[in-house]
Amino acid sequence: MKRISKYFLLLGTLMCLSGFSAKQNRQMNSSPSSNDSIEAKIDSLLSIMTLEEKAGQMNQYNGFWEVTGPAPQGGDAALKYEHLRNGRVGSMLTVRGIDQVRAVQELVVNESRLGIPLIIGFDVIHGYKTLAPIPLAEAASWDLEAIRRSAEVGAAEAAASGINWTFAPMVDVSRDARWGRVMEGGGEDPYLGSKIAAARVKGFQGDDLSDPLTIAATAKHFAGYGFAEAGREYNKADIGNSTLYNIVLPPFKAAEEAGVRTFMTGFNTLDEIPVTGNEFLLRDILKGNWNFDGFVISDYASIEEMVTHGFVKDEKAAAKKAVEAGVDMDMEAYSYVNEIVGLVEEGKLDEKHVDDAVRRILRVKYELGLMDDPYKYLDAQREKEVVGNPAHHEAVLDMAKKSIVLLKNEGNLLPLKKQGQKIALIGDLADDKNSPLGSWRIASDDNTAVSVLEGMQKYKGNKLTFEQGAPLVVGRETFINELKFNTTDKSGFPTAVQAAKNADVVVMVLGEHGFQSGEGRSRTDLDLPGVQQELLEEVYAANKNVVLVLNNGRPLAIDWAAENIPAIVEAWQLGTQTGNAVAQVLYGDYNPSGKLPMTFPRNSGQTPIYYNQQNTGRPVDPQPGDEMVFWSHYMDVENTPLYPFGYGLSYTTFKYDNLKLTKNQYDMGEDVQVSVDVTNTGNYAGKEVVQLYIRDLYGSTVRPVKELKGFELVDLQKGEKRTVNFTLSEDELGFYNNQGEFVVEPGEFEIFVGGNSMETLKTSFMLGEE
Repeated sequence: MKRISKYFLLLGTLMCLSGFSAKQNRQMNSSPSSNDSIEAKIDSLLSIMTLEEKAGQMNQYNGFWEVTGPAPQGGDAALKYEHLRNGRVGSMLTVRGIDQVRAVQELVVNESRLGIPLIIGFDVIHGYKTLAPIPLAEAASWDLEAIRRSAEVGAAEAAASGINWTFAPMVDVSRDARWGRVMEGGGEDPYLGSKIAAARVKGFQGDDLSDPLTIAATAKHFAGYGFAEAGREYNKADIGNSTLYNIVLPPFKAAEEAGVRTFMTGFNTLDEIPVTGNEFLLRDILKGNWNFDGFVISDYASIEEMVTHGFVKDEKAAAKKAVEAGVDMDMEAYSYVNEIVGLVEEGKLDEKHVDDAVRRILRVKYELGLMDDPYKYLDAQREKEVVGNPAHHEAVLDMAKKSIVLLKNEGNLLPLKKQGQKIALIGDLADDKNSPLGSWRIASDDNTAVSVLEGMQKYKGNKLTFEQGAPLVVGRETFINELKFNTTDKSGFPTAVQAAKNADVVVMVLGEHGFQSGEGRSRTDLDLPGVQQELLEEVYAANKNVVLVLNNGRPLAIDWAAENIPAIVEAWQLGTQTGNAVAQVLYGDYNPSGKLPMTFPRNSGQTPIYYNQQNTGRPVDPQPGDEMVFWSHYMDVENTPLYPFGYGLSYTTFKYDNLKLTKNQYDMGEDVQVSVDVTNTGNYAGKEVVQLYIRDLYGSTVRPVKELKGFELVDLQKGEKRTVNFTLSEDELGFYNNQGEFVVEPGEFEIFVGGNSMETLKTSFMLGEE
C-alpha cells in the first residue's frame, strides 16, 4: 500500500471542513497536472503552514551526513538534521542514489508535521553516470536534436537515481575564453545559445514533468555572469543595456519560453548590484515582463556573499534583500532559515513575498508529482535498468562524433588509412581515461572514459605505437584541488621523438586536463599548458606528418600549430565515449561536421574576441605601405581571429552559390525570403551547417557587423546540390533598444550566407521607407 504523507491526511480533513467531499479530494489528487487543482491545493497548504515551515521550504541544504546511517550527533550536522525533521528544509542537493534519497525523503515525510517532500537537486551538467561531451563541445555540433537527446539521457539516469532537478543548462553567453565556465555553456552567440538553451530544457524536462524519467531544469546564471571582468571567476560584470538586452538575456528568455521551471542567480554584480539581490532582473524582468511562474534559487551561498560584496551589512540584511529581490530558495547559506521568521515578525519583511516564494516552490513539487507520491522517483529496478543503459552509450557516442571540429587538413592527411600505416600516438592525454570526462561530472566514476589509445587500438590494420612524451599533471587530479602542471620533466621526449621518426603519421593528443576548465578555473594564458608545446615542436621536427588532436574545455591559442601542423582536430572533452568518437573521425568512419561556437584567438591578448563586434569609427586597415597608426588594431598581431565563430572543415568540400532574395525592397512587417544553393563538391558524403548572418547598416543604436539569425544542418551526398531556404521575420530583423523595448527599424540590411562567419556570400535589401 502506498504510504500517504501526513500532509495529505490533514489536507483531506481541511477540504471536508471547507465543503470538499472525499471524492473531490481524490479527484484533485489524481490530476497533478491540472493548473487549477494545483493552485487550489497550494492555497490550502499555505493556509495551514507556520512561518517557520514556509521559511523551511525556502531553505536548501547540501548533503551533510551518511543518510542511510545513524543520525549525526552534535554540531552543525545535528542542527541540519533537526531542521529536516521539523519541516525547515525544502530541498537537498548532492544526495543521490535510490537508497540515499529514500532515506532522507522518509525522514522528512514521516517525521515533519506536514510531511512536505523534498525536491532533490543535482548538477547534471553533461550527463549523470554516462557522460556526454562538455556543453561547449555539444554546442559545436549545431545539432539541436542531438543536444536535446543528450540532455534527455542525463535526465533519465539522474531521475532513475532519485534526482528531481538539475542546475543546468548554463545559458550564459561568454566571449572570453579565459573564463573557465565557458565549457559549461553554448558559446559566444545569443542566437545559437538561445536555440541550445531551449533544446536542453526540453531534453531535461520532456513533455511531462511528472514523467519519472524527467527532471526540472534550471537556467543559470541570471544574469551577466558570462561577462565576468577579465574572465576571472566570481568577478563583477560591467556591461551596458544593449549588451544586456541583446546578448545576455535572449538565451534566458528562450529557456523561459521552453518552460524551464527554475532560474539560478550568479555570483557576479551587475551595475554594481549583486544579481542575487537585483530586483530589476528578478522582479521586473523575470517575474514581471516574462511572467515566469517557476522559482528562483541562489547560487551556492551567494545570498550570504552579498555581505562580503559590501552590498549589505549582515546576514539578516542579506536575507531581506534577496527575498524582496525575488530569490525564492537559498542554496546552503542558512540565511533564510535563520532570518526570515524574525524579519517578518519584526515587520521588516512583508510575508506576501514569503508566500509568493513558497507558492512557486510548491508548484514545481506538484508538477514533478512529488506531492502526490514522494517516492515516485525511487524504483531500484528502474535505476538498475536505466543507469548506464547501452542505448545511452550509443547516444553520447553519437553526440561526441557530432561535436568534433576539423580545423585544418592540409594535403588530406586525414582520414587515416586503415591498412599498412605505421602510426605513432603521442601525448599523456592519449592514454588518459579520466581527463576526457571533463569537468562537472560528480556522479560519474573516475577513469571510465574510453581513451584515444583504446579507440585507435580497435583499428587493427595499422601498426600503432604509443609514447607518453611527458606527463601533463603533477600530483592529484580532483575536482576541488588546483592542478599543478609538469613544467620540467622532459625525460620522455627522446623516445617520443624516435617513435615519430619511425612512423608514417604521428597523432598527438594535447590540450588541457578535464579539471583545468569549469568553475574556478580561469586562465590568463591560453597556450598549451606545461611542456606540451615543446614536445609538439620537437616531434614535428622529426616528422612533419602530424595530426594534432586537441582535448580542451575552452578555445586555445595555438598560433604556432595552426601555421605548422598540417592537420588539427578539435576534440574537446567528449565524455565517456571520447576515444571511440575520436578514432572513428580520424579513420573516416565519421565525417566531421562540427563548427566552432566560440572564436579561437591568435594569442591570449586578443581576448575577449568575438565575431559580432561593432565596427568602430576607424575600422579600416590602411593600404600597404601606409604607416598610419590611428585605426583600431593591435601593433603586434592582426585583428582577425585564428579560427572564426562558425568555422569547421569536412573531409569533403561545399560550394555556395546563387544567393537570392525574392525582392530587394520589403515592407515593414513583411517576411524576407532568402535562398542559397549548397553543393557537395568533394569525394565524401558530409554534413554542412549553412549559416545566415545579417547586418543592420544603421540604427538608433550601433549594430554589430554581423549577427547570426539562422542556420540549417544539411546532409549531402557526393555531388548533391540543395537549395536551402531561410525566412527572416521581425524577430530576426529587430533588436532591443537601451530601454529594453524590441524595435524593428527601416533601413538597409546586408545578408551573409556561408560555412562560417567570415567566408560568406553577400547580398542586401531595403526594409520599409527611410
